[in-house]
Amino acid sequence: MPGPAATLRLATFLRPAAILRVAAAGLLAAFLLRPQSFAPLFAPLTQYGAAPIYDQGNLLTLALAHVATVCCAAAASAIIAIGLGILVTRPGGREFLPLSRTLVNIGQTFPPVAVLALAVPLVGFGELPTLIALFVYGLLPIFENTVVALQTSPPAVLEAASGMGMSARQRLLAVELPLAMPLILEGIRLSLVINVGTATLGSTVAAKGLGEVIIAGLLSNNTAFILQGGLLTGLMAVLLYDAMAVLERRVCANVRIE
Repeated sequence: MPGPAATLRLATFLRPAAILRVAAAGLLAAFLLRPQSFAPLFAPLTQYGAAPIYDQGNLLTLALAHVATVCCAAAASAIIAIGLGILVTRPGGREFLPLSRTLVNIGQTFPPVAVLALAVPLVGFGELPTLIALFVYGLLPIFENTVVALQTSPPAVLEAASGMGMSARQRLLAVELPLAMPLILEGIRLSLVINVGTATLGSTVAAKGLGEVIIAGLLSNNTAFILQGGLLTGLMAVLLYDAMAVLERRVCANVRIE
């Protein structure tokens, strides 16, 4: 007989939402590994004998490049935004909060296409301008969540930590950041998912990614290509969002305030 923990895990796995996630992951993997198997489904969307499945590159390679670009940009955004959020919530850095907020808002004020247009003359075509655009675009949600999380730490807990003789650095690492972790991870998750869709624009400046599939469809008037690029990007965004949610629950469950 399975124990209570095993029964709970099985019940969780059999929930409709979990089944849909597994089905979405299986569909994504099947399409990336054997795209030609789906040709009959997309054939009605083509005209004049055009290819029903994108054949100008390997879909799996493009998808992996897409994810790598998004994750690299998200990691850079997280490092800078969390560091800046910590700085402006310390007594010596609070006066820089308005300036910092203005700077990180620039990424949301300028459309990603405009950032790409400004970056290309400086760094050339390829992955780098896309990374810059995604980095700038992903700063705001992480920064704001970090600031809000650190500013709303329970005063009683902070006073207790100070009363135990903790230094400001010890209190930050052992108390404030663990308490802020759920909101910070939520900001990273939001930034990551937004940039999955935004990264498709990188193909306009020769960056590898699923945007190539969509652009190829637009140039050749092939609706099948456009739909494939959109569906792959959407599935990846949903699965990354769920994966980050699982990671967030695991990290927060293991956090202990000492």
